[in-house]
Amino acid sequence: MEKFNRKGVIQQKVGGVAALYLALAYLAAMPYFLVVVDYLGATTPKDKVVLILENFPSMYAMYLVTYVLFGILLGVLALTLYDRLRMHAPIVMRIATAIGLLWASTLVASGMVFNYGMGVIVTLAEIDLLQAQQTWQAIEPIAMGLGGAGGELLGGLWVLLVSAVALTSGSLPKLLSWLGMVIGFAGLVSVIPVLHDVSMVFGILQILWLVWLGGVLLNTKQAN
Repeated sequence: MEKFNRKGVIQQKVGGVAALYLALAYLAAMPYFLVVVDYLGATTPKDKVVLILENFPSMYAMYLVTYVLFGILLGVLALTLYDRLRMHAPIVMRIATAIGLLWASTLVASGMVFNYGMGVIVTLAEIDLLQAQQTWQAIEPIAMGLGGAGGELLGGLWVLLVSAVALTSGSLPKLLSWLGMVIGFAGLVSVIPVLHDVSMVFGILQILWLVWLGGVLLNTKQAN
């Protein structure tokens, strides 16, 4: 088991809290966007704009929680794992952390584009509903692309590299590391257009990985 000085223990525990937040954000986002507001089920620009107009406050809050704050705390977790694993594979962990921070940044950007864009649509719809629909057609692909709608390349690569280092070094439980390898592979595969739906597997399994990882980080012990 990895041991750290007092400052290091605090940093690891902060990362553990961040990991648990990310898991909770996933658990909140999935039923919200699939059931409460079936955004994926809206197939036309008109349907999507109607959903935004009817649910703007809750959608704004959900994108803030599951994209903007998610991305910020993902950055915290990426730096925490860098501190934990860098001594075992410095170069790989530098690359992995750069990818993790890039992923975090794109998620923050996605959430901010969604929220600002929805605000524009709400205002514009009061004047010209058709123009609002056309404007959303321009905004949505940018926000979705930043959020990983084209496949979880950045997330998959980050989890894969971190898990590979953890597996070879024994710095995290072996089964947790193997689970991360599977998740990372699923994320990379989801980039293939016909396999985009594999991103659901990436998200669902990552909830388990994050909860488990959070528990491990919170259990970090101080060196004697």
